[in-house]
Formats: sequence, structure tokens, C-alpha cells
Amino acid sequence: MGIREAYIIAARRTALGRIGGLHRGRRIDALTAPVVTAALADAGIDPDAINCFALGNASEGGNPARLVALASGLPETVPSTTVDCQCGSGLEAILTAIRAIRLGEADVAVAGGAESLSTAPWRIMRPRSLYQTPHFMRYEPSMTDSVDEPQPFEASEAMAKRLDVSRKAQDAWALQSFQRAEKARDERRFVGEIVPLRANVEEARDQSATTPDLEDFEDAVAFLPEDGTLTPANTSAMHDGAAIAIIVADRVWERLGRPPALRFVLGACQGVPPGAEATAPLMAIEKLFALAGSLGNGASYSLDNLGVVELSESSAVQAIAVQQSLGIAPEVINPDGGAIVRGHPLGASGAVLIARLFTGLVRNNTSTANALPHAPPTGLVAQGAIGGLGLSALFERA
Repeated sequence: MGIREAYIIAARRTALGRIGGLHRGRRIDALTAPVVTAALADAGIDPDAINCFALGNASEGGNPARLVALASGLPETVPSTTVDCQCGSGLEAILTAIRAIRLGEADVAVAGGAESLSTAPWRIMRPRSLYQTPHFMRYEPSMTDSVDEPQPFEASEAMAKRLDVSRKAQDAWALQSFQRAEKARDERRFVGEIVPLRANVEEARDQSATTPDLEDFEDAVAFLPEDGTLTPANTSAMHDGAAIAIIVADRVWERLGRPPALRFVLGACQGVPPGAEATAPLMAIEKLFALAGSLGNGASYSLDNLGVVELSESSAVQAIAVQQSLGIAPEVINPDGGAIVRGHPLGASGAVLIARLFTGLVRNNTSTANALPHAPPTGLVAQGAIGGLGLSALFERA
């Protein structure tokens, strides 16, 4: 059997909520199972047809994928695997399911990411001796115990200095991202993407997506005291959320009547030094297009013909670096606002990108109200992960 095509025929997510906010009482199964159910309904797929389930998560421990699969009503026979590569977990889980489809190990897969940081277990670092005090571990643990290890803000500040990106430029990018999200909400572009877990307005919109005043940017205190440019206003904050995609093999897609879908083209992962982790998404995108040139299938893929780039940016400077370094048109990157606006649901963030790309290339291009007929049919998702990992994936509208 040769390599098969893989199609994402449905993608849904929850609204993203601040830690202790919108989803404060929801365990990971209660947060995610309704999204699985909604995505399966969109796809017209019976749970009995599923033969692969992969879930990205970085905070629960154990195998929460199995818990979510059973809570979603999937058959007990469905293999369920949890993927943990920190922020990249959700995207890597979807890529894992795509590989299973392409290699013939599964015909129908459910994959995505979920993070309930509000209810996740606390983790405590074991002291090295009886004379030291235990301390809580961060959601994104450092690679070592060394105080000299560069952390994300320091890596991003180094990038801002190297590229000469001022705080003013970062604040302007962030403000524009909030304005884009507000416009998208007014135009109902998130309808059909977000699964309200209860019937109220708050459940249908991202909790942090409220446009701040200019004073909010000016008054924000930088994370690093000396010449710092990164602030809470121009960076993304940890959130709760879940996102799920339904992936099928080409023969299933044909049997379903070739519904509008995202066809997987190529994925890439790239490691960089931990101190340069802010560059990881950029490096992953460059690797992806280097690989795309050797596909040999007659298709031509380039940065110039991307319709949408969904980037889970840790900060405005990271988004600016990707835009400037690759020469991508600014309006193509996060056209409905990015993670600075929505928040960063850790292991679910990459799966949220897929739901957003599905909306941009498929859902809103087959809807009378939101059609974008001139948008190129190719889209990209990309993000970085703690420790210096970048992931990217290329899709085209089918």
C-alpha cells in the first residue's frame, strides 16, 4: 500500500478561558468531550467508525486521551494516545493521526489538544536534600534546574534587540490583532468554530478577546526590568481550552461525497538552541518550504501563495519576526487575531490553529455570509514549544 492522502473534514474548539475563569470547574474530559461530539456531528461520522484517537496535553499526566475518548462515547476498542511536547502537543497529536491515516493504520481518526490548567494536578519539585523546601513546578517546566537557562521572555527580548523591534511596534501589532478579532466576532466568523459548552454568550467567545485601551499598553510593566519591551499586553497568557479535528483517508473522503476539507500537504519540526527558542516557528517554516520543493508531485508551494498563516505567537515580536523574515504579507498572518488575543492553551494551542485554519480556508469559504472567494487555497500553521522546538504544517483547501 502506498502513501495515502489525509483530509481534515471537521474541526471545532471551545472558547478559550483564563485560568480560573470561563472553564474553572471543568476537568479535561468535561471540557473536551462536547467538542469531539460536535466535530463528529459536523463530519457525519459515527463514533463506531473511529480507529485512532490522539490528544495533545501537557499538564494532566497519565493518559488523559483515554479518559476523553471514553467520555466522548468512542468505542472501548479505539486506541487512545496522549502526546506531550508542551506547546506543540496538539499539533503533533494531529500530525500523528495524519501519519496513521497516510500509512494505512487507520481510516478515520480523531485528534486534537486539550488543556484544563484550572483543574490540572499541581506538580511539586522534589528537593535535593532534606534541608531544601519543595516548590511548585511551572506549567512549562524548564529543561534544567539551572538559573542560567534562558526563558521565553529572555529569548524573545534577544530577538527584539537583534531585529530592532521596539516596544511601540510590538504594541501596535498586538492592538491590530485585538482589532482583527473584534471585527471577526462582529462578522460572526467564529460561528460554527466555537462549541458553546453552555447556552450563553460567554461560552461562544474567547474570554480575553476584548480590545484594550491604548492606556493599557502604555501602562503595562515590562517582564524584564532593564530595557524590557515584552509586557502582558503584547504577549500571550496561559488559558484553558480544547480543539478537535476529524481526519479521514482519501477513500473515506470519496465515500462521504468529497466534502469541503483541508488536504494535508506536508509537516516539519525543527529544533533550535533553547536560548533561541523564539526563532523556532520561523525555522520550522523555512524547513517546511525547503522540503516542499522536493515533493516532486508537480504542485508548486511557496510563501507567496499562502491564503492564511495561523501562528500561535508567544509574543508580538515573534509574529513580527516571522512576517519580516519570510516576507509574508502582514494581513495573511492571523487575520482574525492570534494567541496574543485568544490566549495560549498550552498543549491545545496547535489544535486551535487547525480549527482556525479550517475556518479560514474551508468553513468561511463555503458559507454564503463569510465567503472569501479570492483567498488562495493554501494555508499554514506554525508554533514554537518550550525548549526550542518549532512545528509547522501546510494544508490546501480541497
